Amino acid sequence: MRTDSTVERAESGTRLPVPTSGVVVAGATAVLSGISVFVNSSAVHAFHSSTVYTAAKNLVATLVLAAVSAAAVAGRRWSRAAAHWTTRPARPERPRSWPRRLGLAYVGVVGGGIAFVLFFQGLAQMQATPAAFLRDSLVLWVALAAWPLLGERLSGWNLVAIAGLVGGQVAVLGGPGHLALGQGSLLVLSATVLWAVEVVVARWLLPGTSPAGLALTRMGVGSLVLLGWLTGTGKLGALVSLRPSQLGWVALTGILLAGYVATWFTALARARAVDVTSVLVASALVTAALGASAGTVNLASQGLGLALIAAGAAVVVWTWPRRQPA
Repeated sequence: MRTDSTVERAESGTRLPVPTSGVVVAGATAVLSGISVFVNSSAVHAFHSSTVYTAAKNLVATLVLAAVSAAAVAGRRWSRAAAHWTTRPARPERPRSWPRRLGLAYVGVVGGGIAFVLFFQGLAQMQATPAAFLRDSLVLWVALAAWPLLGERLSGWNLVAIAGLVGGQVAVLGGPGHLALGQGSLLVLSATVLWAVEVVVARWLLPGTSPAGLALTRMGVGSLVLLGWLTGTGKLGALVSLRPSQLGWVALTGILLAGYVATWFTALARARAVDVTSVLVASALVTAALGASAGTVNLASQGLGLALIAAGAAVVVWTWPRRQPA
């Protein structure tokens, strides 16, 4: 797999240095994710149907990504960031081979559609903290899959970081006994496993696909899947009859989702999947801080767990310059 620190601009033949490392971009993703978890835990309860809510905010995210991508295409001659976002890296593989078509289909149909339905149906049935714990188990599933499928070997530092991240999440949760295995948790866990597969597939696709193209595929195809789901379940009418207060939630969470997807695929294009997903767990720090400001989280009781999460993420960032790309 080719993950050079440069990409080629097709229109000029020049090579642009990557301006920001993948783990730094993943840090931005973690911040957006932490805010999104906090906001979504309240927003989803403002809707009678979590699927209607999911479809609405995903449509907003698709429109935002399309607008940003169009602006980036128009301005990439003058902006390095826009060029990296929209330009497909040079890769000798045929872009339309059937494995790549299947990979793109998985990212769109499953990652951008089915997994969202499962996650938000589960989130509507449980509290934000255990839902965040299950979602952040993504790093474990990716670590298990990335080694055999992507050749991303885990170093001792990787194991230390993952141990700190998972141990911190368990401590924040209050111990494994506080994770009730109900229908909601099973739905969230199923979505997480599907997203872990998507991470591996996306990491394989990105050396030959621009982050913008993959982000639009994920959200665009996923939105069509969600609209089909609403049509089949007779809930499409509810999508076009949202109240003003609900539209506000949809706009806010849709913009956050667009930022998350954009930075997420940019990070995956520049760093190993296991490193990016490890940094993503730091989103728990942002969610906890927001919860404390709202008076719903006691930081003192979660201090040990949050410290372990921060230490685990710091290990990934600290060791990043010492490793060569996979």
